[in-house]
Amino acid sequence: MRILYGVQGTGNGHLSRARVMAKSLAKQDVQVDFLFSGRAPEHFFDMECFGDYRVQPGLTFATEKGHVSIAKTLRRNCASRLLRDIRELDLSHYDMVLNDFEPVSAWAAKRQGVPCVGISHQAALKYPVPKQGNTWFNEALLNYFAPANVALGCHWHHFGFPILPPFVEVDKIGVEHSHDILVYLPFEDADAIVELLRPWDGYRFLVYHASQPLLPPPEHVLWFGFNRDGFKQHMADCGGVIGNAGFELASEALTLGKKLLVKPLLGQFEQLSNVAALQLLGIADSMMSLDAAVLKRWLKAASPSPIAYPQVGDALVTWLRAGDWQDSRALCQDLWSQVELPDTWK
Repeated sequence: MRILYGVQGTGNGHLSRARVMAKSLAKQDVQVDFLFSGRAPEHFFDMECFGDYRVQPGLTFATEKGHVSIAKTLRRNCASRLLRDIRELDLSHYDMVLNDFEPVSAWAAKRQGVPCVGISHQAALKYPVPKQGNTWFNEALLNYFAPANVALGCHWHHFGFPILPPFVEVDKIGVEHSHDILVYLPFEDADAIVELLRPWDGYRFLVYHASQPLLPPPEHVLWFGFNRDGFKQHMADCGGVIGNAGFELASEALTLGKKLLVKPLLGQFEQLSNVAALQLLGIADSMMSLDAAVLKRWLKAASPSPIAYPQVGDALVTWLRAGDWQDSRALCQDLWSQVELPDTWK
């Protein structure tokens, strides 16, 4: 079996899931080539596990100070270039396309009649799971951004539908430092983050951000450029996580039993819906702006029990090799039977 694996490069959640899948595919000697889009080639990092991968411009969303910017999004994307890339992508050497919300490979597969199996958190939102901020445009985006013959979604809870558990790979906890707080708010202004954290010198905040604040942060606010290994170790050893409402970040926090405070990217349907699900399950606090009062309450909160999600990648690759892609219910039921969910979730 030879697979082209198309991955949306906007944000790091899709890449985290692809890293899990890359290991599972390698275990079963599946021949796979990776294609990424939605991010400039020079902005990808820690990509060794993907071998000789390809990058296409694809489509992406532009943000500004914690909001989706429609004007910047329209300027940044080029429809004619996207159509050309779809036409020129030759899939004749592949048995199937595996797709994580990546439009070039998905539409090329549809155009050339190559089977396409989608795996993404977005696919879970096609079911009546908790949602917020939904519109006809969002529904169209879910259905047509990266079409697939079979679309498998993943979520923190199955909500009674054939949805996979999260694809999670985390470092083991060494010594947990309860007053160390990991902060990942990539869409927020760096100086605004510093001002939010400045009063709380009884804690140590480990901030990962692409930009530097204009003035040096206080001693209890440590600033890091993004480094995957450092980030994973801080995630394992911290006492709590402040982040956007991306799916993979919250999944890692839940797996490790970290208390979680999320600030969604406003105007982004997926993140707003993630907040709705987290609140329904009672497993995170949220804030719609960088709110000092919410932070004060959250810092005093207790941490939840960890949730041991199974090795979804290994089971999914076995299922893909079997070839009965229209029947995913048994796969989902088997994986969820291995998860001990909190009593309040049931």
